[in-house]
Amino acid sequence: MSKPASSSFLLLLLSATLLATVCRADPDPVQDFCVAVAPGGHNNASSSSSTYPGFPCKPASTVVSDDFFFAAHAGGASTDNPMGAGVTPGNVEAFPGLNTLGLSINRVDLAPGGVNPLHTHPRSAELVHVEAGEMLVGFVSTEGRFYSKVVRAGESFVIPRGMVHFQYNVGKGAARAMTVFNSQLPGVVLAAQTLFGADPEIPDDVLAKSFQVDADTIKLLKSKFQKG
Repeated sequence: MSKPASSSFLLLLLSATLLATVCRADPDPVQDFCVAVAPGGHNNASSSSSTYPGFPCKPASTVVSDDFFFAAHAGGASTDNPMGAGVTPGNVEAFPGLNTLGLSINRVDLAPGGVNPLHTHPRSAELVHVEAGEMLVGFVSTEGRFYSKVVRAGESFVIPRGMVHFQYNVGKGAARAMTVFNSQLPGVVLAAQTLFGADPEIPDDVLAKSFQVDADTIKLLKSKFQKG
């Protein structure tokens, strides 16, 4: 291959690589905002507005100030359950004004000894900011290393995207945290519920072999998490 031809090929390769990189990235906003249509709502914005990544927009003429306001976190969810935990979501499904903005926020309430059990967020990192009480917050890396810290009121701890993590109330009173995500819909995968409460079930033999326990132990765990 001649030098000019080689240079042209290299330029073409670099251009193709750059184009592929650009195509994989989320696009910049093409409007000031895109308030999501409420479930069951109807409009024709989906055919005329650019909404990726997000949900169809309300027509701008119908958007009001309250679309950018969210009051659900003024009160917490009940902690009267086996986990002693209550989570009040503030994602785009609960707060339509977040649509296409790439952020969301939850409130986590924990009774003394309560735990927000092991889970992951496949689409987001998480910043845990404790507002009251004290929580042990921790995650496990892909190398199996456990990172944790007792976080008190006014302090924060960050959890990288996709890592298995938890929040556990180690104080004597109730604890409260706000958890912030760099996704409007971070998703949540509860470890125990996913493994032992899947529908249809994961075969007992697969779980028993994976955890190196007998089938009776797996059946007991499934009885705790299966619906009905």
